[in-house]
Amino acid sequence: MADKLKDLIETCYGMAAAINAAGIGRDEQMKLQAAVRFEFLKFLSYLAYTEGDVKQQELDFINRMLGYAFQGGELAQFRFNERTAMLEYAQTVPKALKYFVLADAGDKMKDTVYRKKKAITLVETYRLLGQSYIAQDDRTTEKEIRLLSAYMKMLEDFLKEYGLFRRNANIQPILPVIDRRKEKWEDSVKAAGVQQRPKPPEEEKEQEEGEEETVESMLAELNALTGLTAVKQEVNHLVNLMQVAKLRREQGMKEPTVSKHLVFSGNPGTGKTTVARLLAKIYRSLGILSQGQLVEVDRGGLVGGYIGQTATKTMDVVDEAIGGILFVDEAYALTVGKGDGDFGQEAVDTLLKAMEDNRDSLIVVVAGYPDLMEEFLSSNPGLRSRFSRFIEFEDYTPDELYDIMLGMCKKQEYVLSQEAEEYVKEFLQKRCADKPDNFANARDVRNVLEHAITNQAARVIESGKSDYDTLAKLEKSDFENIRL
Repeated sequence: MADKLKDLIETCYGMAAAINAAGIGRDEQMKLQAAVRFEFLKFLSYLAYTEGDVKQQELDFINRMLGYAFQGGELAQFRFNERTAMLEYAQTVPKALKYFVLADAGDKMKDTVYRKKKAITLVETYRLLGQSYIAQDDRTTEKEIRLLSAYMKMLEDFLKEYGLFRRNANIQPILPVIDRRKEKWEDSVKAAGVQQRPKPPEEEKEQEEGEEETVESMLAELNALTGLTAVKQEVNHLVNLMQVAKLRREQGMKEPTVSKHLVFSGNPGTGKTTVARLLAKIYRSLGILSQGQLVEVDRGGLVGGYIGQTATKTMDVVDEAIGGILFVDEAYALTVGKGDGDFGQEAVDTLLKAMEDNRDSLIVVVAGYPDLMEEFLSSNPGLRSRFSRFIEFEDYTPDELYDIMLGMCKKQEYVLSQEAEEYVKEFLQKRCADKPDNFANARDVRNVLEHAITNQAARVIESGKSDYDTLAKLEKSDFENIRL
């Protein structure tokens, strides 16, 4: 891992030199390669001293990776001078990354070996550098992970503004000619003609044949989902923690004690299953899970109708989920409002034993309504002790649901007429305001669209037309009088 990191750092230096040679950022006082090295140092000083001091192995790591010769309190003085302990540091984009973005956004370097992955490579080097630094001592703290997560989110958000975070980002070729009379980044961007905040496609691009799914690509897929801001932050934080644990394991060090079992609390249609499926794949890439499959089940899949059947059904499901994630939807139904003759508790007891017996090969995610999930965990002390991490899925806003509608339409090659757009927006606004008992967030959107497509099909057949516009367009009338 150290060799990989060292190679990545050297690659970043090489890219910086090439960017300078292309005429980008040459007006700065410090050469871009030196700036990258200096900003790496600032980043590590930002992560330092979360435990009160810097251990010798951490200092050795900095000196070895970046070619410095810091001793004792010199790093602390550097941290003070550069103000990397301040909150503002985690909110300030490194200047070098800005020039890497400019280089990616244009075609001036298209013939170089680096192509259009310079900015994302720099960001991923930051990630691995931070994870490796945290893994140097015998203790990994939540504070360290949260500091790293906060900084990485800031970098990733910056790339998203220019459409560069996703692996297959579609950037229009432009020529970044920087006006050296302008000192501000915004002026350079304007002079270069860089398109800021491009509207991302709603659907995920199909993975290229033979391309290996990586943690980064799957996190990009997660982060591309509509809404779910708090969920994305928590999952990214959790993944960083797991990656550091992996690095420590590879170095023969003790791993931090982390509960991998999760509680997903939220209303129907908020993306719980989608996130669980991505998490299973991510954990497989990290080596935490051997298979990475998601086995989804509810009460009916675990509970039998007579004595002895429940334990057998539950263990059959567990066996299917070994090496992956067992996702128990509406888990509260196992314990809420059941009489003495109910076998839900038997399923819970069997599941708890299976989690203990297979703690290195099985992760369980229980999901359901927030209030009911709290009751579920309180029903058994063993449940509470095994599920210490909660991820809350908030309801989508009307605008987010509309974006989801557009994404679903695009995937199926449908478009909304102007009248349909206005009608759907009004419908979703009212639906979110009223929130009837059957309100189901994105599921409502899917159901409405399916009804509209059915209505459109009848209308098209009746019209006798078969041109592209007729087949693709959904009209207001297709959405009217739909009952959910």
